[in-house]
Amino acid sequence: MKKYRCSTPSRLCLFGEHQDYLDMEVIGTGINLRFCAEASKRSDGIVHIMIRDSKICELNQKNVNGLYQHYEVDLNSPIVYEKKRDYFKSSFNVLLKEGYDVACGFDVKMDSNIPIGKGMCSSSTMIVVLLKTILETIQHPDKDNLDRIAYLGYLAEVEEFKEPGGMQDHFTSAYGNLVHLSFDGEPKATSIETKIPGVFILFDSLQQKDTIKVLSDSKVPVVEAIELLKPYGITHTRDIFKNDANLPLADKLDDYHKNKLLTSIKIHKLLKEALAILQSGNVEPEVFGDLLNRHHALLRDGLNTSTSVIDHILDVALENGALGGKVNGSGGGGCLFVYAREEDAPGILKAVEKEGYPGVILQSDSGVKLEDIQEI
Repeated sequence: MKKYRCSTPSRLCLFGEHQDYLDMEVIGTGINLRFCAEASKRSDGIVHIMIRDSKICELNQKNVNGLYQHYEVDLNSPIVYEKKRDYFKSSFNVLLKEGYDVACGFDVKMDSNIPIGKGMCSSSTMIVVLLKTILETIQHPDKDNLDRIAYLGYLAEVEEFKEPGGMQDHFTSAYGNLVHLSFDGEPKATSIETKIPGVFILFDSLQQKDTIKVLSDSKVPVVEAIELLKPYGITHTRDIFKNDANLPLADKLDDYHKNKLLTSIKIHKLLKEALAILQSGNVEPEVFGDLLNRHHALLRDGLNTSTSVIDHILDVALENGALGGKVNGSGGGGCLFVYAREEDAPGILKAVEKEGYPGVILQSDSGVKLEDIQEI
């Protein structure tokens, strides 16, 4: 019998926050905070999962005492969700629905250095690496199909529970490194070969967040705005983005819906500006930093996804040499990142940590992958 070990990265959303579930575009990058899983087959139809204790949830925390939580999924009976976001059950439920032969059961052990509930897609990466590891363990050809693994992850996390999220976390984690994602029709991931000069520094605001509420508050008003504009021929935000002549139609909305819609359009235009620079291969640090600052301003003022703590951390970082930065993930707490020249990063890290907020200098990292196979 063999044991398969896989890992997948967390991500930074560089541009296009809150756009994937509107069928728009995102630019993200995999980073060297990873979720790992190892699995071997059983023969009784039981899935036994050991996973790092969720109390170890902050940035830079390590599982020095070997604390794990234990879960079981019985594949001999119909899977019934016992709670919202019952992701272990939903992952195996999706595999069964999609016709994968997983009825044997598995022993699974999972570890991570990704902070939990902080906008670093800990749940998405957990699901992506679990699916990858199980597909490796049963030696299914889809084990090497990044699009398929990402989509299965989306089904297990979002569709099974009818939640408002999108696919960007699953695809960015699966592909890793710098990637452009388009969700106009079939999801399409395109790697960007440009190396961004300098480094990113991740900070934990130490604020827990209500991800589902933040996603709903950002998505629902835009969807409602488009619905209200359907009598005028508007069926999607891109109908306005691609034709400035339609922009005055936003004046037919109340201020709340107008602001959310126009913010979404501005975020998309900013992404297009950033994409052109990244694809050119000529990234000037000051220009790139300014793009991040402008993106954060839209998230802060247009979607209200920043917090006073996050803004304070950004101010401290900028005062100490950072070129730009923004909230990461859905927002409303959690993590943020800044961009800086490599030589300035240690001083920025020290200044923010002096304020009481942990940070780490990041490196770009590859996507979901098989790490090791052991005979047991």
